[in-house]
Amino acid sequence: MRRVIGIVTVARSDYGHLTPLLKEIAHDPDLKLLLFVGGGHLVERFGATVRLIEADGFKIAERVPMHEDSDAPEAVAHALGNGVSGFADALTRTRPDLLVVLGDRFEMLAAVLAALPLALPVAHLHGGEVTEAAIDEQCRHAISKLAHLHFPAAEPFARRLRQMGEEAWRVHCCGAPGLDRFGSLDYLPRPALAERLGLPLRRPAVLVTFHPPTLGGADVAAQAEELLAALARVDGTLVLTYPAADTGSHAIIERLERFAASTPCARVARSLGDDVYASLLREADVMVGNSSSGLIEGPTFALPVVNIGDRQRGRLRAANVLDVGHGRDEILAGIRRALDPPFRRSLQGLVNPYGDGHAAPRIARVLREVELGPRLLVKRFADAPSNLVL
Repeated sequence: MRRVIGIVTVARSDYGHLTPLLKEIAHDPDLKLLLFVGGGHLVERFGATVRLIEADGFKIAERVPMHEDSDAPEAVAHALGNGVSGFADALTRTRPDLLVVLGDRFEMLAAVLAALPLALPVAHLHGGEVTEAAIDEQCRHAISKLAHLHFPAAEPFARRLRQMGEEAWRVHCCGAPGLDRFGSLDYLPRPALAERLGLPLRRPAVLVTFHPPTLGGADVAAQAEELLAALARVDGTLVLTYPAADTGSHAIIERLERFAASTPCARVARSLGDDVYASLLREADVMVGNSSSGLIEGPTFALPVVNIGDRQRGRLRAANVLDVGHGRDEILAGIRRALDPPFRRSLQGLVNPYGDGHAAPRIARVLREVELGPRLLVKRFADAPSNLVL
């Protein structure tokens, strides 16, 4: 019988990283795919991106609604509880042999918490990374300690997982699976991309994604105002994408919509779709914001990235990333440096530290071959040697 692999996707951000693995499992004769869709995918204000999954032809096994119509901290906590309950029911009905989750979203944590009392083994992608200014940091490490298999994207992350007490045989450094898709995508030519976006791609083309910092009591509205004040001084095309469904997202969305309505060269998008987004990564002159995409995917395209604030603090970065603060002048100075031709030329031949674009087959092989049973389920804490100074 085929081994049943459940995969959880809760937002547009993780879905793009998961699509190569979804395809790999769907075409493996020894594996059967069960796709669990929840979180922001099912929310209209974030683009109801479940429709993109359906358009890609993936059969959805279960849908797990989670979010309330609020971005208050207690609403996020309620969504976490809703997710645990919903995933508990979904996993009880389907009983996959292995459950695969990715990253650091609180919605992913809900799925893993639901799997724990059901004794379902969990495989975690993109563990061991660090993002110090968001609750994602705690969610990611909590998922790692609840998981039974680990697929970190780079060796520093694998080393950190072992430092957290994970047994070495559980940790498989395969690279970031989301990079696999860039080798086979049909990229849109610049005119077709402009038509899909509904605005001319006049240079410089700026891709903007700004998420709320969720730790430290930051004034999200003020930070968004500073970013938009800097963008207002850029003479080019601005493509603004919605933030993640975190506390403070409503304040950002409100200001993005108002800015785009009064700025002819700007367009705000709830969701772009993978072909448009990847084509933008290739065609854009700079990415601005605090999205992990700039650090993980940007290097593949040698795309200059102006990374704002602390949300990605601690994450591995290549030479394409310019770190700036939240002030408008500092952001604008970062954009100008990123657009300086010598800086872009300096990125030629840039190597992406997150992998070589062949991660999905490696991950699928481990999922297919790993021995199920007590050895996988019963975790032992691997103590570091007593003479090792951490």
